[in-house]
Order: sequence, then C-alpha cells, then structure tokens
Amino acid sequence: MNPRRVDAIIDLGYGVLIFVSILLIVSVGTLVGLAFGLGVLVSYALHVAWKMARFDPDWMTRTVEEAVEETVGEQVDAVQERIETVDQRIDRRPREDEIEELLEGTVTDEREETSDG
Repeated sequence: MNPRRVDAIIDLGYGVLIFVSILLIVSVGTLVGLAFGLGVLVSYALHVAWKMARFDPDWMTRTVEEAVEETVGEQVDAVQERIETVDQRIDRRPREDEIEELLEGTVTDEREETSDG
C-alpha cells in the first residue's frame, strides 16, 4: 500500500467522522454530538502529530525552539527597556561631586550672610 493513499484514506475517514458528529448533534442531541465530535478532533490532532513526526522528525524540535526564542526574545527586550529606564533615572540624579559643590556653596553663602549680618 502506498503511504500517501493510506494517509488520504485516514484523513477522509476523519472527515466522515466529523460529519457524523454534526449529524448526531442535529438528530440525537447536542451533548452526544459534541462529545463524539470532540473525541474525533482530539484523535485527529494526535494523528496529525504522528504524521508530522513521521514525515519530518525534527518539526517538533524546531517548533519548540522557535516558540522559546520568541518568548525569551520578548522577555529580554522588556528587561532591556527596564534597564534603559533605570539608567535614565540614574543619569538624571546629581553625582556625588555635584552634591558636595552644592553643599559647599550653601555653607559659604550662609557664612557670608552671617558675617554680613
């Protein structure tokens, strides 16, 4: 048997089962049809995962790596923005030597006012 034909038949079978679940929803009741349909969709997802692993064994590794890179990249960008914000706040603060100059200027001004007075 040709693997592509088997995959096509299986996919067609899942399509038929999904159609049956829709018929069950209409005829028997919503809960029965939804339960059957959910079971079909879950099994189809497992089938797709199996098929992808068979045709391209590295697809899951690549997908996870891409997701991790994207998430970590976003977090690194957020941390860098925070660091830049903190750096800007630090740059706006007066340095120690500037504070000493201001204090010396204030003390000198007070001495001059006291001696003039």
